Amino acid sequence: MAALARWCVRHRLVTVLLWLLALGGVSAAAAVAGSAYSNNYDVPGTETGRAGALLAEGFEDARGDSVTVVWHTGQGTVDAAAVQQTMTGTLDEVSRLPGVASVASPYHRSGDGQISADGHTAYATVGFDEPAGDLDSAQVDAVVDTARAAASDGLEVAVGGTAVGTTGTEGGHVAEVVGVVVAAVVLFLAFGSLAASLLPIATALVGVGTAYAGIVLLGHVMTVADFAPMLGMLIGLGVGIDYALFIVTRHRRGLKRGLTVPEAARNAVATTGRAVVFAGATVCIALLGMLILRLDFLNGVAIAACLTVVLTVAASVSLLPALLSYIGTRALSRRERRRLAEHGPQPEPPTGFAARWSAFVERRPKLLAAVALIVMATLALPTLSLRLGTSDQGNNPQSSTSRQAYDLLAEGFGPGSNGPLTLVGGVNRAEDRAAFDRLPAVLEGTAGVAEVTPVTYDESGRIGRVTVVPETSPQSERTSDLVDRLRTEVLPAAERGTALEVHVGGITAGNDDFASVIVGKLPLFVGIVIGFGCLLLLLAFRSVGIPLKAAAMNVAAVAASFGVVVAVFQWGWGSGLLGLGGAGPIEPFLPVIMVSVLFGLSMDYQVFLVSRMYEEWLETGDNRRAVRVGLAETSRVINSAAVIMIAVFLAFVLSGDRVIAMFGIALAAAVALDAFVLRTLLVPALMHMLGGANWWLPRTVDRVLPRISIEPPECRAGAGLPGARTPAEAVRDMAAEPDSVR
Repeated sequence: MAALARWCVRHRLVTVLLWLLALGGVSAAAAVAGSAYSNNYDVPGTETGRAGALLAEGFEDARGDSVTVVWHTGQGTVDAAAVQQTMTGTLDEVSRLPGVASVASPYHRSGDGQISADGHTAYATVGFDEPAGDLDSAQVDAVVDTARAAASDGLEVAVGGTAVGTTGTEGGHVAEVVGVVVAAVVLFLAFGSLAASLLPIATALVGVGTAYAGIVLLGHVMTVADFAPMLGMLIGLGVGIDYALFIVTRHRRGLKRGLTVPEAARNAVATTGRAVVFAGATVCIALLGMLILRLDFLNGVAIAACLTVVLTVAASVSLLPALLSYIGTRALSRRERRRLAEHGPQPEPPTGFAARWSAFVERRPKLLAAVALIVMATLALPTLSLRLGTSDQGNNPQSSTSRQAYDLLAEGFGPGSNGPLTLVGGVNRAEDRAAFDRLPAVLEGTAGVAEVTPVTYDESGRIGRVTVVPETSPQSERTSDLVDRLRTEVLPAAERGTALEVHVGGITAGNDDFASVIVGKLPLFVGIVIGFGCLLLLLAFRSVGIPLKAAAMNVAAVAASFGVVVAVFQWGWGSGLLGLGGAGPIEPFLPVIMVSVLFGLSMDYQVFLVSRMYEEWLETGDNRRAVRVGLAETSRVINSAAVIMIAVFLAFVLSGDRVIAMFGIALAAAVALDAFVLRTLLVPALMHMLGGANWWLPRTVDRVLPRISIEPPECRAGAGLPGARTPAEAVRDMAAEPDSVR
């Protein structure tokens, strides 16, 4: 690491130009290639997967994705000549667009049921010739633009469907701008130097910008969800600014110790830079742990997020030292530069609030530990009612065409029309066909069913399907209950005595199946991630207690943050005020990604906090002093980093995207609890209570474990520096200072 920093400082212009070239080149390639995202929740082997396979085999119109064009008039009816002429011409134009395979118009004989009972609303189904995973977003945009061009003063036109997403919403990057501005303010308050406060932001933006464009290109070679770039930006800005903050903090400390600018930059990368690489590697390993779930949808998200972390870490240990060499001693504030010039290098014992807080935790460990546990347990309680599922387009921003189409369909045809269920089965014998023909009558008497279409068969007569419109919306728990009831009670009774096997598909059924697969594999995933983290901490700190406490803290942070998410999004406490729609289920992939990201972030704080305690423990053998000094010297940086990350994460609530806002609130809550309740309160309190047991490791285990060093300690004696003291002298001197942690 020292050699890398030395090269980047000596060739700082080349380093900066290489990064700018990478950013510009990848961004240009992404602009030319365009995006190719896909929200494909299909999971082979599930009930929905089998239903989809049968539909694709027997019905040509079911092989590709589809969208719904909805129009509404409050003046007259949709059967009026002017409306009918306008929309017929529009639908004819849509049918000639590239990629469109079929258009089912309500004005054709086959369009029965596509006009509402009051005659004010109608819809047409536009089928594409490709499935969702292979559909070109430009083709969907063309359909949306063509359909919406028909709107006039008396005619509303909107386009909905999973392929549309939030097309038509106002663009912009308000969330990113707000997060960056808040981070800049916090950095300036922490450093007192404008130049030093801008470097972490510049470094993170270059790394994240390159990664964002890279994710666009990644979508052309594998399945990548449309929220992956925003999620990558959210994670990248948070960790990127934090990693750069740690390195700049160590660089500033080196300047205050009298090191030259190149020496301070090299020392910062050689010490804290190693910890940054370690923390970034743990985040990437945890994210790549999602690959064990063997879900294409999550594979793309994992690799996209991992790419962002890799590039932000690379920028922190290469671009940042080059930029630090450019600003020279301006990394220090004017007051710090003046003090350094007048008095020379001087030791900086931790004083002020950090020292007082550390001493307070030492005096009241049991009380503070109890308070922290009560806070975490209270916030975690809502997690017990967690319901995984996918929120429907009724929670999209009201300005989006998908939300407008959703509302028009719900008003004209009922909320269930936004997510009908498709029942499909193979018919091989006469008794099977008779049983399938009786299905509509059976389904009409089922609670929760609003409408049932007649049975239709494919050309061979071997595959039949029935469409069921629920009484409730796709994201409603009652709709999920209906799917379960159909699968476990209604259909088995209808199939009894025959070889008929009917499968339930559709939006809600697919989302429920996807959530079930995630829940089934979640314990294995969490166990692997936590187990790996414990192993790394065991190697780093030669202790059994440190890894076990870290694992418990990670679980507590995840549980409490999910409690916050459940309260806001599932219970709807404040989600309407935030413009995030009403109450709905929690995205099924949120727990997996949350565990991955939070594991890495927690590891960062844990390493930064405990490594200083471990260093003091090795020097003095005094656990109380080790915990007190470690907390006092690191809490300010940890809290500053946490404030920046929280600000960045919360700013993404302004994106208007419910999924991204869910990630933002979940990660902000997790980081806040991890930094302010766990790492600076519960962890040191428990370590005071456990005493020397914190560092216990069986001798036999100690002999076989390899020795690694995450962040090599600096020579605290400051050899060769004016005013330098040995560790023992520092302890004696600071013990005499009334406001000092020692």
